[in-house]
Amino acid sequence: MSTQHTQPFSRRRFLRGVTLAGTAGLLGVPSRPVAAEPPPETTRLRVHHSLSLCLAPQYVAEELLRGEGFTEVHYVKSEESGGFYPALASGSADIGNDFAPVLIMHVDAGDPITILGGMHVGCFELFGTERVRAIRDLKGKRVAVRGLGLPPHVFLASMVAYVGLDPAKDIHWVVHPSAEAMQLLADGKIDAFMGFPPEPQELRAKQIGHVVVSSAVDRPWSQYFCCMAVANREFARRYPVATKRALRAMLKAADLCALEPDRAAQALVDRGVAKRYDYALQTMQDVPYGKWREYDPEDTVRFYALRLHEVGMIKSTPQKMLEKGTDWRFFNALKKELKG
Repeated sequence: MSTQHTQPFSRRRFLRGVTLAGTAGLLGVPSRPVAAEPPPETTRLRVHHSLSLCLAPQYVAEELLRGEGFTEVHYVKSEESGGFYPALASGSADIGNDFAPVLIMHVDAGDPITILGGMHVGCFELFGTERVRAIRDLKGKRVAVRGLGLPPHVFLASMVAYVGLDPAKDIHWVVHPSAEAMQLLADGKIDAFMGFPPEPQELRAKQIGHVVVSSAVDRPWSQYFCCMAVANREFARRYPVATKRALRAMLKAADLCALEPDRAAQALVDRGVAKRYDYALQTMQDVPYGKWREYDPEDTVRFYALRLHEVGMIKSTPQKMLEKGTDWRFFNALKKELKG
């Protein structure tokens, strides 16, 4: 990974970078138009809708998106489109965020999507019983996931491969809905469960199991982006100004989640994304949203593409993945613009 230097993240630094009209309603600061930049080529933006609380910036960004010139912002639910990736590939959705390894798998499969940059670091947590104290202890154990090929399974498969286990042979995967899996963990009928917000927050609140690995703090996972921004390839090609403006709104919303976790949590509840304010607030405090400037998205794609290639989940090499599925121009420009 490239050497990164952590810079203090402060309210003053954030407010210096806030220039969008919608932010005034959220933070009570004066609004100014984005200087020396043309308006978006389209005023309609269709954003992926997910109930994953870690994707909070794309919801908190709604007013910021309107300030960027998008007069029609529509959140596309998966059931409306057959799933996020079919919607993104077909152009029914324009932009969204998702877990980096799953994005890589869809690029490898030929989906016409482009990874734009990183959004946040670390939201997954592996919970285990007393029989599991480290990843290597998962060998021969029963591990619950919501579904094979979904983010928790893909992430944990890459983790066990990293420590020398074979995810196809050494782990006994069991598929259960999250609520059922958490109860099975509490009853000791499974050995581990990989979850993402609000599941870790609920497990801690109910004192079920213990944290084996947190991708927010444990290396090497904490050194790479967890979720990344992605767009329909044709949308990003045809509407570069709109793409940059949409990404800017989401990155500023990530800053807002870090600086105003209480307001961000309430926004998730108000939108119906979160059912419980306390779990939403804990998520805003647990996920390091303010660190997106410190990481290189290319490092993330290389790291996870190599892991997935090693275990046969993708065919493309990391370099091929970077060539056919990424465009860092907007993200790199915004890192300079929003550095404070």
